[in-house]
This record gives sequence, structure tokens and C-alpha cells, in this order.
Amino acid sequence: MLQKMYDWIDERVDITPLWRDIADHEVPEHVNPAHHFSAFVYCFGGLTFFVTVIQILSGMFLTMYYVPDIENAWRSVYYLQTQVQAGQIVRGMHHWGASVVIVMLFLHTLRVFFQGAYKKPRELNWMVGVLIFFVMLALGLTGYLLPWDNKAYFATVVTLQIAEQVPFIGEMAKTLLNGDPSIVGAQTLARFFAIHVFFLPAALFVLMAVHFIMIRKQGISGPL
Repeated sequence: MLQKMYDWIDERVDITPLWRDIADHEVPEHVNPAHHFSAFVYCFGGLTFFVTVIQILSGMFLTMYYVPDIENAWRSVYYLQTQVQAGQIVRGMHHWGASVVIVMLFLHTLRVFFQGAYKKPRELNWMVGVLIFFVMLALGLTGYLLPWDNKAYFATVVTLQIAEQVPFIGEMAKTLLNGDPSIVGAQTLARFFAIHVFFLPAALFVLMAVHFIMIRKQGISGPL
């Protein structure tokens, strides 16, 4: 059945050459764990992508129940965890995945740095990877407020105070994030939700596409 569907689509769109170009890619021997134990350090990039996919899918599920206003945000999270089938599991995956993806990305960055994979001709890809790191941190930061509990509220207050201390653009950054300059409230939650769900994922998709395209063209870096 699946083969028939594939053949039907391929006959009209000719996707086989594109698929072969993506999938039929020779992997260097030094990244094969069966031949070199040190090849496991090359897995951190793939693990980061895998956890990112889990974060996207679980986040899409959470948005089906989450209500981004100060009256119902906490209630919607509580309802999701207590009333929705498997809701607590999916939210747990998203919650812990936010930490795991940062750890995997950090380990991947360390591998690239210590093996010198950021050097010519991969300098641009290194800069793109650093931008991805900052986007991931921003996703974790903006998502922290969304449950709208006491811990999230006061953590966001501290975050906004830190943002205000940034030279030259501190006041503008705080206003952009907070909305209402006098209190962390409905505008803050709405802006953090929009940034977390729309702006940062869009930036992440673009950066990851560029990152993968350059990896495809330049190949995987050699061993240390």
C-alpha cells in the first residue's frame, strides 16, 4: 500500500532523485561506532536533532490545551496533567526535554570545539550553530513562564531585571519582552507565548536548515 502511494507521488513529482540525494550519503568510517569507540561523540548532533523533534511534537500537543492568559494558563496546564489522557506524560517529555536538548547541544558544541571542526571551511557553520544554541536557550527561557505558577513568575521578574541591565538596549529589551513596564502580567505572558511558539521556532527552522545544508555540502569533519 505504501509502495503504491510512493509510486503514485513519484510518478507526478519525481521525488526519487531528491530522496536519494538526501538519504544516499556516505558516512565516514571514523564516525562508525562499530569501528571506533570515539565515534560516539559524533552522536550528540543527531541526538540534539532527535530531542528537538520531540520538543516540537510535544509542544504542538500542548498548544491544543494551553490557554495563554493569566486567568486560565495555570488551570489549562493543571487540566492537561490531570484530565487529558497521557497529558502528564507529554508535558513531562516537553519539560524534561527542554533540559536534555540544552545538554545535548552543549556536548555537541564541545565536540566541535575540541576537535577543531569549527575551523576553515566550517567557520560559518560554527556561527550558525552558536546562533542555534542561543535560540534554544531563549526557547527554554520563554517557555518557563507559560505555566504561570509562582516559580515561573518570580523567575521571569529576575530575567527581566537582568535584561534591563544590558548596556544600551536594556530598557528596549525589557519593554519588548514585558509589554507593560510596570508589572509582569497579561502582556508579558502573551508576548512570551508568541515568542516561544512563533518567532523562535521560525528562527530555529531557518538556522537548522542552513546548518544541515552546509553539513551536507562540507561533509562531516575528520577525527581529532
